[in-house]
Amino acid sequence: MKKSTIPVKYGILIAVGLVIYFLILSLIGMHTKPVFSIGNGVIMAFGLYNAMKDYKHEKGKEFKYQKGFMAGLFTGFNATILFTMFFAVYVTNINVGFLPEMLANWSSHYHVGVGIVVFVAAIMGFATTFMLTLSFMQLFKESWNSKKNHKSYSVEA
Repeated sequence: MKKSTIPVKYGILIAVGLVIYFLILSLIGMHTKPVFSIGNGVIMAFGLYNAMKDYKHEKGKEFKYQKGFMAGLFTGFNATILFTMFFAVYVTNINVGFLPEMLANWSSHYHVGVGIVVFVAAIMGFATTFMLTLSFMQLFKESWNSKKNHKSYSVEA
């Protein structure tokens, strides 16, 4: 049986969407506002949903919960790794003033470097992937409720 290319294809598409969204925010000066990271969740959700839908369609009757779950995780992890690599390059080479500008909004007595910010961005992507994959698999899994075994129960007083 051939391996599915859906996690790679959609992982790249999601990462491209995240990069474009981030660059658009940076053009209008809103990339330092954490509230706009909600858009990252929307892009990730849209991409993961479509990846998992295509994966289920590709597998047909052979679709299993565990394999669908893994396809969702791999898709999101691929996107997160690619976006995190872009983000690391962006904050260290493209816009070195980004990090101090973003951290100026936060009151902190700790020294926060590039490494910790990139690590947190990756963890946020992995957590978002995990939660969205769990949620979407509820839509794609087969129901255990069988129509032929369904009995009508009545409550008698």
